[in-house]
Amino acid sequence: MAADKVDPIHQFHINKLIPIEIGGYDLSFTNSALFMVATVAVASAFLYLSTSSRSLVPSRLQSISEMAYEFVGNMLRDAAGTQGMKFFPLVFSLFMFVLVANLLGLFPYFFTVTSHIIVTFGLAALVIGTVVVYGFMKHGLGFLKLFVPHGVPVYLLPLVVLIEVISFVSRPVSLSVRLFANMLAGHITLKVFSGFVVSLSALGTLGIAGSVLPLAMAVALTALELLVAFLQAYVFAVLTCMYLNDALHPGH
Repeated sequence: MAADKVDPIHQFHINKLIPIEIGGYDLSFTNSALFMVATVAVASAFLYLSTSSRSLVPSRLQSISEMAYEFVGNMLRDAAGTQGMKFFPLVFSLFMFVLVANLLGLFPYFFTVTSHIIVTFGLAALVIGTVVVYGFMKHGLGFLKLFVPHGVPVYLLPLVVLIEVISFVSRPVSLSVRLFANMLAGHITLKVFSGFVVSLSALGTLGIAGSVLPLAMAVALTALELLVAFLQAYVFAVLTCMYLNDALHPGH
């Protein structure tokens, strides 16, 4: 147990809560699945309870919900125009899921689902899949104009198209790794400094005095992680809006 308390990687372990195996496939309900369900439940409950009264003079919680709604709506309109508002439910759901998941992960002994690449890649694949499917449904082969920028000389076109294709294919990787890496690195750093506090405090009076600095760093990192939790949700949402704009307007 003592080793677990100072092990910065232990917090990311996947543990089976309800073992389930069907046809040789492991479909167990894990701590990761539990906190994904909790994230959806908390976000849904907050939005429902905060807006159920629909008061003309909003309460603080209703104001927060309305600000989140307007924030994402303005972001989507700025990136993709009014046509992009058809994707508002998707973008708003992604923003709230990532934000709430990041915030829940800051509580002691809670699990941070966005610190696992499989979760963030799944979200990124959903975004890119939506872009591709809608792009071809709306524009047909005209969607391929996305890879052919205007004004490029013919002799450079093969190279430019190749670069554009590689850039597009790398989008789900960069979108998922950015979120995963930031949450993973932040939590490991916070755990390390917290471990310093515990280890030094066990050394007596001198150790307790020496633990003041890592304690201050841990507090500062916690505040930074709160900021990062919001920023990463914002970055994920704004990039989603930009990618959806490509589906709506594939021509450069």
